[in-house]
Amino acid sequence: MSPRAWLLPLALLAMPLAQAAECELQLGHGWPPATGNHGDAVEGLLVADAAPALQLTWLPKRGTESALMLLQPTDGGDWTLRYARPSERVDQWDNRGGGMKRVLLVDQQPEVLEVPMPAALAARLVDGWQRTLQAGVPADRAAEFHDDEVLSFVIAGERFSGLEPKCGAGELLVEQAEDLIKTADEDDAEDRAERWQDLKRDLDELDEELVEASYGDRAAAG
Repeated sequence: MSPRAWLLPLALLAMPLAQAAECELQLGHGWPPATGNHGDAVEGLLVADAAPALQLTWLPKRGTESALMLLQPTDGGDWTLRYARPSERVDQWDNRGGGMKRVLLVDQQPEVLEVPMPAALAARLVDGWQRTLQAGVPADRAAEFHDDEVLSFVIAGERFSGLEPKCGAGELLVEQAEDLIKTADEDDAEDRAERWQDLKRDLDELDEELVEASYGDRAAAG
């Protein structure tokens, strides 16, 4: 076999490794430095006393913050999919009194959208997101400061925060979150049922992505 004939299989073997490195989640545990007060204020307003099984909070550089939640019932019935956002941005600068002062506007009424979600699908969603984040974020990596939008996931009390994923399994989580926000604003039960079917297919895709990422990790280790 010519040397050139070896190049193609070697290149194919290297592809999962290159993709895994390129799509590494830029997330760490906890809040990034200088973000905790803002994040806690937003979640205090939007999440309040709820205890979501899954939660995703957006802290944009500009515009209003928001939070997506999955709430598990105590009676074993449908879960609740909830999306909340403040009427105006929580984190603001106040220039009254001759100087600039940062204020956190938590005395306001947020807009809340919510719909019931089938329990089995909700539990599968939580499991898929948890596996993605635990596999992609090393246990000893703390969230790092950056001057951009912050996404913060909380699952089973564990917080993962950082930059929005742009590829791989992390990007699939963001795409699913965007679809869930649309579903939370869907009044028609039949249309929601179609969206749940779409979500099942999306979770199948996530499972496949996690398998491919796991293969890349094994290849790198071996």
